[in-house]
Amino acid sequence: MGDIVGHLKVTVVQGKRLVIRDFKSSDPYVVVKLGNQTGKTKVINSCLNPVWNEELTFSVTEPIGVLKLEVFDKDRFKADDKMGRAYLSIQPIASIARLRPILQVSAGTTTLRKMVPDSDNCLVRESCVNCVDGEIVQDVWLRLCDVESGEIELKIKWVDLPSTAPSDATSS
Repeated sequence: MGDIVGHLKVTVVQGKRLVIRDFKSSDPYVVVKLGNQTGKTKVINSCLNPVWNEELTFSVTEPIGVLKLEVFDKDRFKADDKMGRAYLSIQPIASIARLRPILQVSAGTTTLRKMVPDSDNCLVRESCVNCVDGEIVQDVWLRLCDVESGEIELKIKWVDLPSTAPSDATSS
């Protein structure tokens, strides 16, 4: 694994139209992976449109990887059922984060890149990488694959590594 280039804060916001895996509903949770790092949301019982609003933080290394999601139905007495999977390239947000110092955007909201749904991604609709008051963020809706229906909403935020440069603050 390469050097850490930043951190990614991934908020798993909600799911919509998830599939039924129990008798009338499901008990969904989301597993998010980046490289060899894994994060998991809590289980929401008996819900096909769950709201998690859980933030997971990952270290981003070179080469820049792909964020992978799997949704499962929690079962008590047998293996958890798969409810779909999705993925998102984090290359666009990482590239914009690298360019931020020369872009000189800080106040307000500036759209820096747009991605559209195509056969190479799981996007439900257009997604933009924005600079919002100096922070690089992306809101995405991902369509779940290998399943009849389901979408997951994520909010992604890039966090730079702490600067190792000496501080220019002076003490009095």
